[in-house]
Amino acid sequence: MTEKNHAYWQAQAKAAPIRTKAFIDGEWLDAASGETFETTNPATGDVIARVASCDTADVDKAVASARRAFRESGWADLHPTKRGQLMVAFSAKVAEHADELAVLEVMDMGKPIGDATSIDIPAVINCLRWYGEAADKVMDEIAPTDASSLAMVTREPIGVVAAVVPWNFPLLMAAWKLGPALAAGNSVVLKPAEQSPLSALRLAELAVEAGIPKGVFNVVPGLGHTAGKALGLHMDVDGLAFTGSTQVGKYFMEYSGQSNLKRIALECGGKSPHIIMDDCPDLDAAAQAAAGAIFFNQGEVCTAGSRLLVDKKIKDQFIAKLLEAAKNWVPGDPLDPKTNLGAIVDKEQHSRIMKFIETAKAEGGALKAGGSVARTESGGYFISPTIFDGITPEMTIAREEIFGPVLAILEFDGEDEAIEIANNTIYGLAGAVWSKDISRAHRMARAIQAGTVWVNCWDPTGDLSIPFGGYKQSGFGRDKSLHALDKYTNLKTTWVQL
Repeated sequence: MTEKNHAYWQAQAKAAPIRTKAFIDGEWLDAASGETFETTNPATGDVIARVASCDTADVDKAVASARRAFRESGWADLHPTKRGQLMVAFSAKVAEHADELAVLEVMDMGKPIGDATSIDIPAVINCLRWYGEAADKVMDEIAPTDASSLAMVTREPIGVVAAVVPWNFPLLMAAWKLGPALAAGNSVVLKPAEQSPLSALRLAELAVEAGIPKGVFNVVPGLGHTAGKALGLHMDVDGLAFTGSTQVGKYFMEYSGQSNLKRIALECGGKSPHIIMDDCPDLDAAAQAAAGAIFFNQGEVCTAGSRLLVDKKIKDQFIAKLLEAAKNWVPGDPLDPKTNLGAIVDKEQHSRIMKFIETAKAEGGALKAGGSVARTESGGYFISPTIFDGITPEMTIAREEIFGPVLAILEFDGEDEAIEIANNTIYGLAGAVWSKDISRAHRMARAIQAGTVWVNCWDPTGDLSIPFGGYKQSGFGRDKSLHALDKYTNLKTTWVQL
């Protein structure tokens, strides 16, 4: 058996299948304009390839293909069991090509190969399989009526779904949209982030190989203000699911109003509070969780625990443990299985994060760790794990989503102040509280305005049975779980007078 060491992954990167054209109706197509854009390896700064830069003409072609497939391919009318079997076959095809997909993720956006192989790709496989297996398990309803009538409530696919996904988890965020959308019988046009298009293009090819009809799943790589906007404004897109920044999410709301009032589902930004109470049951475990909550995936996580709220009674003791835990997070070559902290996705994001760090210093934050670029000899975009103490709620790094390995520590005195600080944000995606008092934990979990609250842990599982989404300007609609099907189906009432 081949050892999957650093050399193995370097060889995989050299041999990786690079697809650079749009995938529409089962065919590889150049952008109608002939335009391309660069996709770059953030670990080296080297250009990997030039990819078709789709715009309105290409989006029109992809949407027409999806509409034709929805009406004519039989996918929407296929027995749910058969549709589910094809999705399970799709998941098996992804599993068969897991290593090449993992290395494409690493090359394109800089995440550690260990995370791609142990977390991202297995989660993609599981997601496609889970929704495939669920396809024939979602029942319609018979409403209560008197004996003279019959009222049926049935779910129907909405039609053509656009999915616009981010670069931090390229395939997983795509799978969270694809899984329920396809299981419900829709056709999909996916626009991956321009920073990370390669794995999505390969995924579409694998879908056809697995037996998904041509045109059911199309991929249009391109820029947000061209391909993304064209999908948002398209009159024949029935629904659009987006994961990304709150600012861009608001654009899609506007596009919906300017076009056909297409259904919009948004999973946007976050500034999640991670609360350590004075009765935390295990300070060592909490310190390890706090470090992982902000440094995993280079902090490029919408639910990142970027605001660490610590009770003043235990703050000094806890920070000492946190700083020790942070030493375990070391920037390294993403293709090295020993690396747990990879590269920032691109030069622009790298510069943005460093500006936040400088702003925190200027506003009086006390730098406790990091704060500098790393691995400059590589030519890539690396930042050392950064921790600031002495942060107050009005400071920039306590308010704005940084999307990088930068942690802000805020002090509080008691439960009420902790909740006040936690909810003092426009976001409401996730949060956590550490306390051995079960009543306090329940009170605080109820009081935190967020779609997910963890108690005595931070994001311990990728369990698909639980819904994921936010409150406030973190968006609305839910990924994961059977609730995700609500975004991709219409409810129809059929009343029969007997």
